[in-house]
Order: sequence, then C-alpha cells, then structure tokens
Amino acid sequence: MVLLSIGTFAQKAYFIDGYHGGVYGHYPVGYTQFVVDELKRNPFWKINLEIEPETWDSVKVREPEALAEFQKLFEDQSLTGRMEYVSPAYGQSYLYNISGESIIRHFDYGIKKVKSHFPSAVFTTYSSEEPCFTSALPQILNSFGYKYASLKNPNTCWGGYTRAFGGELVNWIGPDGSRITTVPRYGSEGLEPNSTWQTEAWTNSPKYIRDALKSGIENPVAMTLQDAGWRNGPWIGNGEKGYQPTEYKTWRSYFASTSIGKTSQDWHFSQEDMQVSLVWGSQILQKIAQQVRVSENRIVRAEKMAALNKIYSNIPWPQAAIDEAWRGLMLAQHHDCWIVPYHGKRGDTWADKVVVWTDTANQISDRIIGAGNVAGNAYARVYNTTGNVRTENVALQLPEGANANAVSVLDLKNNEMPVQPAGGRMLYFKAEVPAMGFSQYSLVRKKPQKTAGAKAAVMASGDVVLETDHYKLVLNKSKGGSIKSLVVKTLGNKEFVDPESERSFNELRGNFYDHGGYHSTAEVPVTIRMIENGPLVVTAQIEGELLSSPFIQTITLRQGERKIECGIVIDWKSNIGIGSNYKQHEKIDPKDYHKPFYDDSQKLLALFPVNFVSEKIYKDAPFDVTESKLENTFFSRWDSIKHNLMVSWVDLYDAKKNMGLALLSDHTTTYTHGENFPLGLNVQYSGAGLWGRNHTITGPTKMRYALVPHAGKWDKAGISGEVLTWNEPAFAMLSSTAKKAGKSLVDVTGTGYQVTATLVDGNDLLIRLFNADGDARARKVVLGGKAGSANLIELNGSEKEGLVLRNESEKSVVSVAMPRFGIRTIRLKNFTAH
Repeated sequence: MVLLSIGTFAQKAYFIDGYHGGVYGHYPVGYTQFVVDELKRNPFWKINLEIEPETWDSVKVREPEALAEFQKLFEDQSLTGRMEYVSPAYGQSYLYNISGESIIRHFDYGIKKVKSHFPSAVFTTYSSEEPCFTSALPQILNSFGYKYASLKNPNTCWGGYTRAFGGELVNWIGPDGSRITTVPRYGSEGLEPNSTWQTEAWTNSPKYIRDALKSGIENPVAMTLQDAGWRNGPWIGNGEKGYQPTEYKTWRSYFASTSIGKTSQDWHFSQEDMQVSLVWGSQILQKIAQQVRVSENRIVRAEKMAALNKIYSNIPWPQAAIDEAWRGLMLAQHHDCWIVPYHGKRGDTWADKVVVWTDTANQISDRIIGAGNVAGNAYARVYNTTGNVRTENVALQLPEGANANAVSVLDLKNNEMPVQPAGGRMLYFKAEVPAMGFSQYSLVRKKPQKTAGAKAAVMASGDVVLETDHYKLVLNKSKGGSIKSLVVKTLGNKEFVDPESERSFNELRGNFYDHGGYHSTAEVPVTIRMIENGPLVVTAQIEGELLSSPFIQTITLRQGERKIECGIVIDWKSNIGIGSNYKQHEKIDPKDYHKPFYDDSQKLLALFPVNFVSEKIYKDAPFDVTESKLENTFFSRWDSIKHNLMVSWVDLYDAKKNMGLALLSDHTTTYTHGENFPLGLNVQYSGAGLWGRNHTITGPTKMRYALVPHAGKWDKAGISGEVLTWNEPAFAMLSSTAKKAGKSLVDVTGTGYQVTATLVDGNDLLIRLFNADGDARARKVVLGGKAGSANLIELNGSEKEGLVLRNESEKSVVSVAMPRFGIRTIRLKNFTAH
C-alpha cells in the first residue's frame, strides 16, 4: 500500500522508517505498546530497528504483554515481513573511534541478546541513524552473515556523515577487499539547507527524489530512523507533503525485491570518506576516550591471560566475568557518551556512567589477569599477551623489605640480566618473553653487576642530553624543555628536528583567546631533573608554567627500544578558553555551519616540526590504515568536515628520504598537519560545544603519547607492532612457584599478523588474527599445544574451511593466508597443552 498526499508523480519512491535508541538513550515506559498500536493502525507501515539490545530486558519487565505482541509481529522475517533489526550493535557505538575487536564484540553480544528475545531474528542489512560506520565493516558484516548495508544517516548528522558518492547501489569495498552491496549517501544527496544535522534524504521530498531520478537512480529511497520516544507513528504524512507515490520498506525488502539488485559501481571506501567530527580535545571527551582505551586494552589482555591459565594451569574459563567486563566497555563506547557526555542528571551523566562502566570492566579484568599467579618473593614471572617474541625492559614491584639496590635477576640458565633500581622497591630488568606466554626469572639477594646503556647528562647551558643505543636527544632548558635535537643513531645519526621551524619540537602551543592570543610552553625557561638515569631507562622531568598554570612533562627513553614516551600533566588553575575565538562567548546556533570546536589549528597542540621535504600522512583506523589524501586537516564548517582522526597512531612519512615519524596516542583524538604546519597532537580545547554546552576545564589535563622515528614506510617500519606493544606491554609479577621453562600459546612472530583475541569455548581454543602489515601469502602460526582439528570459522560461528594441522619440533603448526587488513578466526577443537 502506498501513502496518499497532495500531488503525485509517475515513478514510485521508497522510504525506510523505524526507530533508533534504547533504554540508555531514550525509550520511555509504554513505548512498545505505542509502536504495536501504530503498526496495527497502519497496516502499510514497515519499520527498521536500531534499538539497544538490553532494552528488551527492561521491556520484558515493564511491558510483558506489549512485548509479546511485538514479538509476534516480529516473527515474520521474510521479504514481506514488517520489521527488520538493522543494527544489533550492543552499545550503538560510532565504531570508527574504537578498536576492531570491540566492533566484533558489539555485533557478537548484540546479536545474542536480540535473539534471546526474538529467536527468529535474521540480520540481513546494517543501517544506523548516526554515522556508526567505519571502513572495515564489509568483512565484519559478511562474516556475521549480512548481505547488505546502508551508509545513510540523514536525520542525525550532528557528528557527521559519509561522503556523497554513487547511485542507487554501490559495492562497498573494505581495505581487505571484502565487498557488500550498499545504498550510499547518493552523489545527488546534498546536505539540508539551514541545518547542521540533516541531509536531504531525511524525508522523501520532491526535490530529493527528482534529483535522484535525474542522476539515474531508478528506485530512490529516503530514510529516517526516529528517536524512540517520538510519537509520530509513520514518519511521512505527519504534515509533510512529500513525493508520492512512496512505499514503506524494510531494508531487506528494498534490496532484494525493489532495488536494481546488483551494481558494477565499486566504492573503495576510505576512512577519509567518513566525514565526522566531535568536540575533540575537550577535557570531558578526552577522559572518556582514555578510559575506553584503557579498558579495551585490559579486557583483551585478561582474555589472553585466562586462556593461558586454562590451557597451562587448568583454571576454569571465567566466561560470566568476561561477559560483564565487555558489557561495561561496550556501553561506555555508546555514541551518546561521546557526543552528549554532559546529558543526564547531575552525577548520572553519560560521562559519569562511563566512569562506572569502565571501572567495572577494569576491576574484572585485573582479577582475571592475576588469577593464575601465586605471589611470592623468589621468582618473577614475565607475561607477554601479544603473539610476538619480545625483549623488553619491564618493571617489577619487589616484596616488602626488599632493597632494589641489592637484588639481581637470573634467567633459567642463571645468566644475570641487566637491572636498574627505580626507587623504593621498584626494579627494572631486561626480559626475554616468548610469544603469548611467559618466562620466569629468579630473584637473588646480591648486588647486581653494573652495565652500560642508557644515560643522561646536564650541559653547562642547563640543557639535558638523554642517550640510548637508538637516540641522542637534547632538551632545551630555556625554551620550555622542548626537544632541541633528536639524533637517531640507528639511521646513520639522522637529525629529525627542523632547526628552521618557527615552532619548537614537542612544545605545547595554542590560542588562549581571552588571554592575549597564542601562548606556548617554549616561552619561558623550565627546571629539568632526572627521575631515572639508566642503564635501562632514562626519564627527564620538565617543570614549568603555561599562563601561570604549572605543567610537568616527562620524556622517557629505554635502552633497546624505539618508542620515545612522553607524558603531560597541566594543573590548570581555572577554566580558561582555548581554541577558536569565533563566537566563543555565545551559544552555538544549531543552524550555524561554523563551529569553533572544528578548528584544531588554534587548540593547544603538541607540535613536532621535522626536517622532511616530501611529507605524506598515514593513519590508523579499526582493522585499517589509510593513506591521507588531504592537503591539510583544517576546517571550520559543518559542510566541510575533514577526517582528521587518529585512533591509535598517525605516521608522517618523507618519501624522498624514506623516513618517517610515527605519533602514538593513549586515546582516540585528532591530529594536525598541512603546508607550513607541522604534525601536531590535539592536547586541549575549551569552549563552546553542541546544544549550548560549554566544554570546560574542570581539573588537570593528563595524557600520554609516544614518538617513533623510523626508516621506510609504516608497514616496513613495523609501526603497527610498536602500537601493539604500547597497548599491551609485557609485565612482571612476583611468583612463589618455579617453572623450568616458559610457555608460548600462539606465536606469529615475523608474519605481520597480530593476535587480537584468544578465547576458550568449552574444550576448544579460538584465536583471532589480524594481518596488520603483511602480504597475502600463507603464514605459519605456531601453537603451544595440540588439537583434534583446526578450522577457520566466520564471526557468526559457522565453519569456513578446514586447516591442516602438522607437528614441528613438538609444536602444532597451521598455515593461514589472508589479505592485508584481513581478519581470520581459528577454532582448535579439543585443544590441550603439550
């Protein structure tokens, strides 16, 4: 049945209606009955659901009769059915701002929860009312059994939109080559005038439909997923004189029975086709992003440790605890946490909820990580949760009464390891750790041998020199402790700092619009003192002031390691405006295309001017790395958004010199770069945000970042591997039991693969691999145990293909091939330790 309205046209159009939201965002009591009544009242109406899966737990308690009616209407999942669940994502995350493994869990947990209430649910099309997309989705969706996707989000574009591209259908091609049939934001689909939250597709307006038809789209479709709580019923017809005839559709019905069905138009969708932006650099969003990153890293480490404990110590797999940890993290990744962090009652805002959710996830993870270890004072056990063999400097907290200056560390062959007392009971030592496993060391009460290595010196000028086998780095006392020189010994003593730049390397600089404009940490001298002084670790602490607010920066180098680790704490004395001064003292008109928080060039930035001549940017995204095509990262208008995000890292590469500088961050944020503008990291914004909220400074700014100078492009330089060790550092714990040898559960050293998850399912071991920077050739995966069989499986659990298991040197080995940026999951049946 079609809708009737004033004026009709020959060609039929189609409309995707439905609901978005849920118990955490918006889903009032009694709303399920309202939807049921509207479906009964309007038999022509079809709806598409993007409802938080936990919502149905609440509905079952509050509206059991309405839920039963809703479930009955939902049962028909055929092309003529009236409902389709288009996004079961557990926390309705934006997806582009979190880890790839987190995205998988949103779908995995969400599908299971939806099916617990709607057993007949079929997941055919992915669609979202917010810009909840990322470039790697095609392979994830395919592996969960999806056939179709939509890249439209026409009625909620506050956080951005996808680039306009293509016609009726495109083949959305992900970075690994996976493809899925997709309705894009049409090339003819403009942004809605006098709006900063809509495209023209939010209704089936005659202009939108006519433009689509003129561009060759035979079956144009418009879309709005209404906020749950709105009392409109069918969206079109409530005062809107839209194009007619228009027919309501589920997405699956539109794709399978109405659209052209297939297309030859390929879209190699880049992460930069995600034209999205939030109030990046604001303190509230910065803290949320940091809290989420900590929990992301901690949970996957906990799962890997639980797998080691199950396989090698027969400790039961803690599934219920893992589920609860993931639940907290996934809710903290909800898009509303990031775009409306202030919303909610005092003490119960989205930002407040994130603290509770991530604290819960962290506490559970920490209990799992420590579950298999019996503390003692005779041994140190060092764990590595990555799939690569590592040699790394680790920190160990010694037992009560121990003196770090009188303890030596011995390996299993009684070789004395290089050590460094770090004050009190803390001791650094150099450890060699097998891939995804552990090694053990003995603690002996005797004065350790002195070894050469990292060192520091104070020059007559007061400047400080830090030196390791990789670097000679000079800190400038008179210019805020900025880096005056960075010589990379392993690259033929190459100098990375640009001496001709107006900006200092690692200075903090921003526009303080109520305090005379731009100010920098390089304006005043600082005090520099050594916190740690070799031979394994050197750390300089820089103390100074930025506009009368004290700051402390730390610079840490480690012998044998490439990362230059930096920390910053700014103890703001009051809220202070930082950033663009455009209407900073006024509330932002929601219709005004100019928004001050878009302009990163004036935010407080950590700047890194390097002496490169041919600069190119690469940046990471979930299961992807993008070569940037942007001339610069700067924009100030809603209709001109550029993708300037870094999830974990961005790399500045000089093609002529074949060298690069990678910048790592402890949270998802933005970077800056352009002609005559150095690579920069967003440290602080303070000013007007969305919906009249002023994003203020309420306490100290704290963040960590790291630099990795290197030869070659990011892949040849192993930058993804550096980020992995940044996220999952090796760690040491005291142990009371002796182990004759270390253990290694999964070894992918040298393959370019990363182990993103290791799970136990009954007697089976599941291993998920990501090809971070290797080619498509088959690679060897070495397993520290034996299995009855090995199979590649899809993310929905179905079997994909069998793998050949073979034995090599008392290890089980399988070969796995996948394209770069591909993900594969291996199920090892009845896996046991050798």
